[in-house]
Amino acid sequence: MTETITTKVLVVGGGPGGYVAAIRCGQLGLETTLVEGDRLGGTCLIRGCIPSKALIHVADKFHGMAQTVGKGHHGISIAAAPKLNLAETVKWKETVVDKLNGGVTALLKRAKVRVVEGWGVFSDAKTCNVKTKGGDVTIRAEYVILATGSEATPLPHIPFGDKVISSTEALSLPDVPKKLVVIGAGYIGLELGIAFRKFGSEVVVVEAQDRILPLYDKDLTKPVAQSVEKLGLMVMLGAKAKGFKGGKLAVEDKDGKTVEIPADYVLVTVGRRPRTEGWGRENMTLDMAGKFVKVDDGCRTAMKNVFAIGDLVGEPMLEHKAAAQGELVAEIIAGHKRRFDPACIPAVCFTDPEIVTAGLSQEEAAAKGIEVTVSMFPYAANGRALAMDAGEGFVRVVARKDDKRIVGIQAVGQHIAELSGEFSTAIEMAATLEDMAGIIHAHPTLSEAFFEASLRGLGHAIHI
Repeated sequence: MTETITTKVLVVGGGPGGYVAAIRCGQLGLETTLVEGDRLGGTCLIRGCIPSKALIHVADKFHGMAQTVGKGHHGISIAAAPKLNLAETVKWKETVVDKLNGGVTALLKRAKVRVVEGWGVFSDAKTCNVKTKGGDVTIRAEYVILATGSEATPLPHIPFGDKVISSTEALSLPDVPKKLVVIGAGYIGLELGIAFRKFGSEVVVVEAQDRILPLYDKDLTKPVAQSVEKLGLMVMLGAKAKGFKGGKLAVEDKDGKTVEIPADYVLVTVGRRPRTEGWGRENMTLDMAGKFVKVDDGCRTAMKNVFAIGDLVGEPMLEHKAAAQGELVAEIIAGHKRRFDPACIPAVCFTDPEIVTAGLSQEEAAAKGIEVTVSMFPYAANGRALAMDAGEGFVRVVARKDDKRIVGIQAVGQHIAELSGEFSTAIEMAATLEDMAGIIHAHPTLSEAFFEASLRGLGHAIHI
């Protein structure tokens, strides 16, 4: 017998967009039901951002220890090379994921959100049929929030399976592969490629474009390219993967020659695509914007009282964008006046070193007809960076020429991700170069690089 649930709000997808939307709905007193076919937390928490950063953390520690063998490094030396048990590392990584998954579960319970575990398929815009372990459940709602997320994009001629893996499988390998080939030199491919190289894998990265991280400008990627070379990753630029057979990946290099690269695993990281199929979108009369569900500045779809958020509605496909949209939609349903119009959505690339972008680049500002001044302060002149042996990097500030208002910040360097909040705050609060120059920054910290870059934009940097 089918159970029927009637609810004010139905959220489909328990990732960062969906669970935040559900929690906020509960806080606002809206009767809310959330449907999730996997574990609560979504791609980012379960098989993406969090587990990958846990793996990167261990890789950095292991690599740092390996550098101290023999003569040592910075006065530290160990007699024998460190040993890595990747299975134990993965087990520890899962404890981190489990803690966060449990936290999300508890938060939803506290907000009095009903969670239905199972795969949901819409028969019409307000009716969702869910296959659960206990039987079929039909949910009827007044409002619907679609938060179905995204999935790894496969290569048609090199499909996922067996030794061809996505980032999901890469984060749960039982052993360090001797030979790993990564297809795609974007942020996912390089983050994981660098981590496995630090673990000891022979890593080859195949990229169709003429440089790594093609979505970032060359100044930002130069320190990463230098690090990649120093670590010993082999990077094939202007190359195309043709097929994988018999433990070898066929690659057409930039000169048109086909070479075969031995690989224990081939990690495909050519991007992600919105999950628009498999949950009944065709029964909901939704308009599309290319491969994404089309929404307005309130995340409303073409169907009344149906909202869509996160990766489903467009770039950037980032956790914090989805979460912000989830909160916004909950408040709109509760009667608040809200619209999604952020001054910036920061992005972080957790390579070695890290990259942060927030707001407009110089080129993007020019395309909008904004005349700007650009000022940069190098890590090499920052005491904290030098004390951490992190001399490669910089903070760059883009400000309007007329009123000195900061419209963009780009930075590269070790631990620079931790400044992304300050960068975003400055842009969202419409801070000027004078504002930042007037804020006393603690010494010695990396944040002083932002302070000095702002001073330099005014023509009077102190330490350069």
